[in-house]
Amino acid sequence: MNEIKTYKTNDLVLTIAKDYNPIELELTTWDRYLDVLCVNREYQKEAIRNAIIYLSSGKYQSISDLIYENYKNNSNIEIRERYNTYEDYIEHLQIPNKLSATIDLATGTGKSYVMFGIAQIMLSLGKIDRVLVLCPSLTIEKELTKKFVELSGDDKLKNTIPEGVRYKNPRIIDGNNTIKEGDICIENIHAVYENNSSSIYDSLAGKGKRVLVLNDEAHHIFNKINERSKESNSIKKWKEFLMNPDFKFKYIIGLTGTAYIEDEYFNDVIYRYSLRQAVDERIVKMIDYVSRDDSINTNEKLQKIYDNHIENKTKYNKIKPLTIMIAKNISNAKRLTSKMKEFLINKEGLSDDEADKKVLTVTSHNEHKSNVLKLSNVDNIYDPTEWIVSVSMLTEGWDVKNVFQIVPWEDRAFNSKLLIAQVLGRGLRIPKEYQSPQPKVRVFNHSSWSKNIRRLVDEILEIEMKLRSSVLIDKLRSKYNFALYNINYDRVQKEKDARQENKEFDYTKGYINLIAQVEKSEKETEYISLSGRNTSKNTLVTYNTYTVEEVVDKIIDELETREWEGKILKLPEASYTRQNLPEKEEIENIIRNSMKRVGIHGDRLVEKNRHKILTMFSTLLRKKHKTVVNIRKVQDPVQIETCDISRESMSVGNLRHNATVFYSKDFYNELNKEMTDILVQIIEDESLPKSSSKEVNSYLFKTPVDIVFTKGEPERTFIQILIKNENASQIEGWIKSRDYGFYSIEYSFTTIGGRHSNIHSFNPDFFIKIVKEEYEYYVVTEIKQDNDVTLENKAKLKYAKKHFKDLNRELKSRGINQKYIFHFISPNSYTEFFEYLRNGTLLDGAFRSDLEDKLEN
Repeated sequence: MNEIKTYKTNDLVLTIAKDYNPIELELTTWDRYLDVLCVNREYQKEAIRNAIIYLSSGKYQSISDLIYENYKNNSNIEIRERYNTYEDYIEHLQIPNKLSATIDLATGTGKSYVMFGIAQIMLSLGKIDRVLVLCPSLTIEKELTKKFVELSGDDKLKNTIPEGVRYKNPRIIDGNNTIKEGDICIENIHAVYENNSSSIYDSLAGKGKRVLVLNDEAHHIFNKINERSKESNSIKKWKEFLMNPDFKFKYIIGLTGTAYIEDEYFNDVIYRYSLRQAVDERIVKMIDYVSRDDSINTNEKLQKIYDNHIENKTKYNKIKPLTIMIAKNISNAKRLTSKMKEFLINKEGLSDDEADKKVLTVTSHNEHKSNVLKLSNVDNIYDPTEWIVSVSMLTEGWDVKNVFQIVPWEDRAFNSKLLIAQVLGRGLRIPKEYQSPQPKVRVFNHSSWSKNIRRLVDEILEIEMKLRSSVLIDKLRSKYNFALYNINYDRVQKEKDARQENKEFDYTKGYINLIAQVEKSEKETEYISLSGRNTSKNTLVTYNTYTVEEVVDKIIDELETREWEGKILKLPEASYTRQNLPEKEEIENIIRNSMKRVGIHGDRLVEKNRHKILTMFSTLLRKKHKTVVNIRKVQDPVQIETCDISRESMSVGNLRHNATVFYSKDFYNELNKEMTDILVQIIEDESLPKSSSKEVNSYLFKTPVDIVFTKGEPERTFIQILIKNENASQIEGWIKSRDYGFYSIEYSFTTIGGRHSNIHSFNPDFFIKIVKEEYEYYVVTEIKQDNDVTLENKAKLKYAKKHFKDLNRELKSRGINQKYIFHFISPNSYTEFFEYLRNGTLLDGAFRSDLEDKLEN
């Protein structure tokens, strides 16, 4: 199936008209040249053609003409939604009144080939006399120069240039040379502003109308730069240079793989080859990133990152895989470098010097300048570098192919479309040793970052939701809408003493309640790919441990140096005071006795148990304090309309992985054209699992939404039974709730370790309306797998039952004829549940599921 893709970003790309005069611009004579230059990379050819038509066809005198053509003559909704008027669009241009534009090519897809092709063809056509290529750093300048020299000296390529053209063999120079006609000058923007070091002003002043300016990594021109180095200050002046009236530049093309001003997509893009397209066509590596990770501290996180690194070294053993770690700024990069070196020293038993060689810090800071030069060699298997620590900005231009893991260390290094695209771009290039099958780069991002960041990642990677489920308002099945009631709770804070004031602290029982411990544990991390495929990886995490002697020494030191709150400490052997401290042996005996009680052998304690022991003794030393508790108070019931339920989206790719879309037989009249087209393709796609789509008789599909999604077998089976004739005939309507935002119930629970969690909320899966004797009954169900017995589910059941008991009481006191019945059910109780629904005993409270029995016992 060719999935319909509705990429909003693509809709913002300006269309170049192809109906130009071929007598004025005979571009077909360059087809052979483009075949040799770009081989089978059709996107490069298309980008070059678009640029040449835009610059040389004569159809456009400036970017304003192209925008007018697109805005006035194109029905592109995205452009019109972004700018209310043509004049508004023009006002937002970064470089107006020139033949300026941007080409957006994903990092790792060969921008240098496109730049060289545009430069060569423009010179050969005689539209310009000189080309100035600007870039943000010496590193990029070096790589571009190397590539341009290689291409300009390629005899096979030169032989395909049409006869009779001007400047068939351009000279490749830098700004230290006078720029003559037919030259391509490559220079970093910093050198442009260095006094007496560049001939650019002397060579180009007043000649700009016959100069093509190509800007590599063009996002730097328009984004804020926070660094204070000379290079950073020069980049801030880049746009000023392009607009300088002394030059009067006319032709200005920018190239970038990150065409964003923070989160806003550029408004002058004339061609786009997206990261998602590059991945799908195997031009760059596949990308996996974290969807769930339960790392509780930095040490666990580093162990998982290290485990990925070692796995990559095993999997890609023909080369030397690299891990790059991204910090938000230079100072944080320095701290991260120290942390990583310390970890490697402990993990691999390295010396300080060996760790220094393995970790390379790359920033714009003066002390790291020599490291930037080392980047050209880090792919070499004999180079010791395995870990690169960098900042998200100012580090483009690496021709490094061996990056197989990217770690955005903090969310501020990964919190805008620009930064995300830059970070991902660092690891996309494919080494020649692993062209097939397509290799994978793993992004170890923090799974707890905000949904906003997750949304930005999805947009950059173009993980587009294809199907949308919406409530029906004016169609036949809209009659199944209904009104529910919910209640919220006020929290009244009450202050009380954390503990009673004691003169004595009695620990004569001789032990502390420790928890069972392991020094190593398998920890799981879940990853998601661009296709929506979920994978998981287990890492053997080693916990920090402390010897009993270290813990005892810490306690004695605290007792000796801190003030005591109480007067007496009573231990099994005797009572003690500030002036008469216990012996180390007595405290050690208490600790070892405590360890024995929970089966801890050996001489080491994990962090949690060390903390419990130290906390016990520190109560003797702490000052009395207050604690605040929350008391719940029921608020008035609030009405919720199903017609207000939010839209829900699902990627078509999920249908290959146990998800299902239920739809009415009358879907042609219920869905808009876009959704209808997608659903028809899904129905006709024989490669999809049989369970991916289910058609339902409209008279039995008693839900007010157009299509319904399920993500697994328990929910799918529940709906399939619910819509059977014998069950549908007993109900007035039903709705499958959303994952969040529709009907939430608060709960909290205590973890095994004894620490209270924060307040959470969940949304029950189904609301089923049944009318009996002038009463509206709502059967509310939470669907789970069989035997899904967890502390969290126990808490959900407990709090939900209390919630609906409170709600029923409040509704009854107000004379509202509604009653709510809540159940946790799983597939092994479906038969009983629907039997009780049909015979009416479900409404009498007689039903109890197998899962509820297990959760309550």
